[in-house]
Amino acid sequence: MEDSDLREGAGAPAVALDLEHAHVADVVEHLNEQDAGDAAGVLAKLTEERAVELLDHPEFEDAAEIVATLPVDRAASLLAGVSADRATDLLSEMEEPQRSRIIAKLDHETRSAVSHLARYPEGSVGAIMTTEVVSVPANWTVAATLDYIRKVEKSRETIYTICLLHPETGALLQTATLRRLITADPAAPVLAAARHNRPITVTPTLDQEEAARLFTKYDLLAVPVIDERRHLIGIVTVDDIIDAIVEESTEDVQKFGGMEALDEPYMEISFGKMIHKRAGWLAALFIGEMLTATAMQHFEDELQKAIVLTLFIPLIMSSGGNSGSQATSLIIRALALGEVRLRDWWRVALRELPSGLTLGLILGAMGLTRIVAWQLLGLHDYGAHWFLVALTVGCGLVGIVTFGSMTGSMLPFVLKRLNFDPASASAPFVATLVDVTGLVIYFSIASVILAGTLL
Repeated sequence: MEDSDLREGAGAPAVALDLEHAHVADVVEHLNEQDAGDAAGVLAKLTEERAVELLDHPEFEDAAEIVATLPVDRAASLLAGVSADRATDLLSEMEEPQRSRIIAKLDHETRSAVSHLARYPEGSVGAIMTTEVVSVPANWTVAATLDYIRKVEKSRETIYTICLLHPETGALLQTATLRRLITADPAAPVLAAARHNRPITVTPTLDQEEAARLFTKYDLLAVPVIDERRHLIGIVTVDDIIDAIVEESTEDVQKFGGMEALDEPYMEISFGKMIHKRAGWLAALFIGEMLTATAMQHFEDELQKAIVLTLFIPLIMSSGGNSGSQATSLIIRALALGEVRLRDWWRVALRELPSGLTLGLILGAMGLTRIVAWQLLGLHDYGAHWFLVALTVGCGLVGIVTFGSMTGSMLPFVLKRLNFDPASASAPFVATLVDVTGLVIYFSIASVILAGTLL
């Protein structure tokens, strides 16, 4: 079916009939373009199996609002069909009293699963795991396990990882992949198809980024979630991890821009919330920049004596801010990926000091060369002491770029040590900090080099 077929039709029944056979991603894209009322009308016309398939898709943006507009019995029936973690997310986005009404209509198993998952904090593995796991006693045969999978596969989020439990204690012993089960001897014990190494597991309180590193390191599709007694709580799948990391990366990118992370899509967030998310940081950065004016006032006499120095203030400030922003971005990402730890701050400092110095020398040489070239070519007259001015700018750039690199690399460590998100060390924040100190460095160097001449 062509994508255009989704957008044509005479009324909801015709559209619903088309959407029954279209690809899930195309249907979700189509429904995302409708308002909640129209989308709910379309969803109501679909079969329950198809509607559940759509609601389980993470890209369905207004799913919670749409489900909340459906009759309570219908909404509860659909939520019982989607994965437990998705149902938990949808219910958490609903307003009262509709949320409580729908929860009251859920079957006992779904209500217990939702209640259990809702206890875990946002950003933890428990918040994205599902309790719909394929698990069997470890003393079963391969044939019995495959028969069981055929019976329950529609009610499980994934069947590619099978958890093998101790027949008596219920503790997790091993995991087996569906591929190994299919190729194993049907009469053999299911443990014979299990992995030979100790299973990779996580706890429900583990941070999602730490879990993502395990998926990357061991090339996993799913990881069992266990408690302190190794009892199986649930399972987290690679698609859940990807969705979580994309969301977290989006928040980090927004913080890099010097604002609070948006908790809603850009086109859906209200004007008031948008101002609230942006105004606070913008005001804080503005106050920081006011310190720049204070610093310039402190050097007012120097500016009056050597007005030529003001020509290079934007150059000096931007270079320091840019070097700091580079270092901050590198360290924040390295911390997020686990490439560096909090205890590695001194190693980072030892790397950034020569790096900043070298970068400063490069920019300093470029700045000095530019002034000399403009003077000798007659493009601008920097005065009788033009070479000292060029030397001041060159040395100033070395000092400011080095300081910017060191400040930008150390700030994420300071924030992490204080239990703040390192991503809060945004590029504008670092640039503002380096602007103020950069002016002090610039004029301090100028007062030494130009003493007895311009100053």
